[in-house]
Amino acid sequence: MARKKSLPLQSTEVTPLALSQLHIRLEFLETEHKSLLKQIKRKRTELNNFVEQMRTFATEILHQASPHVQKMAELDRDIHALFDEIFTTRKFGKQTIKNIEAVYLELQLTGIISPNANRKQFNTELNELFNNSESESDFSDEAAEGSHQYWQAQQSVESPSVARTEDKRKIRETFLRLAEIFHPDKTRDSETQIYHTEIMKSINKAYQEGDLARLLEIERIQQVGEVIDFNNEDDLTRKCRTIEQQNQILLTQYENLKRELRLAKNTPEGTMVSDSRKAAKKGIDSISLMLKTIESQMNVISQIRDFVKDFREQKITIKEFLGGPPTPHSLDEEIMEDILEQMLLELMR
Repeated sequence: MARKKSLPLQSTEVTPLALSQLHIRLEFLETEHKSLLKQIKRKRTELNNFVEQMRTFATEILHQASPHVQKMAELDRDIHALFDEIFTTRKFGKQTIKNIEAVYLELQLTGIISPNANRKQFNTELNELFNNSESESDFSDEAAEGSHQYWQAQQSVESPSVARTEDKRKIRETFLRLAEIFHPDKTRDSETQIYHTEIMKSINKAYQEGDLARLLEIERIQQVGEVIDFNNEDDLTRKCRTIEQQNQILLTQYENLKRELRLAKNTPEGTMVSDSRKAAKKGIDSISLMLKTIESQMNVISQIRDFVKDFREQKITIKEFLGGPPTPHSLDEEIMEDILEQMLLELMR
């Protein structure tokens, strides 16, 4: 009996070092694996929450600012209509016409009113300026399209997050393994079919997005992972190689999520959300500040509209009109500077 007990002890001592090293290696890789899955889950949640905040913030601004924007559009149309009446009903000399057109042009160039492409009498300077603006807009459109294509690419298996062939192959292998188990056609039980159908929706979505983390999470939750013999060197070696490959893909996926979050934060909407967060910590309502700014601009434009209207009705002289409205620019800038200064001071305390 003693010999029978000693034989297995001697046999297990033949390769104790190799097995021990593999066990240590596997433990390290599995710890790294779990850590990456947690990081990906946190970063994905952070990204989704930030995108949702952007959507909510934009919707709230649109909702609250819509009446003001409509009013400003009405004022803009009124000013253009008043100038059209002035040009068509009033009789002026050539130089006076040029001077009035210069006032009209300045209002457009400074952004107080929208560009009017209908007046052919204007100098080519206006057209050139707005053509340049359109070129810049085209560039922005190209950039936006490039950004759109990037986001689209991020949502497919062919995205940079899994650009390498080996990564795509590993994701596909995981997908096929899960699909083989959970495909609804694999079972005839109606209740199981319904259950498998829901799981397959998650599997397909994760595969289409190149999301290995979700595929592995499904595999873990459903407890359908590979069964290995921890005393078998080949099994341990194969398991270590598999987890190592998965970890490389997961690390790439995590880096891509971080990059997507940076891109989202660097958009105009993302910047507004970030600034509003900082403002909120200081007790500042950033949306209210924006509305105050819009209201102040609306008041300035309303004063300009009344000023042009007075000239049309000959309540002021040509000289007074050419002198311009009562400091619209300085008034607008002063209000804006006060609001921005207040906000910056609060944020820097």
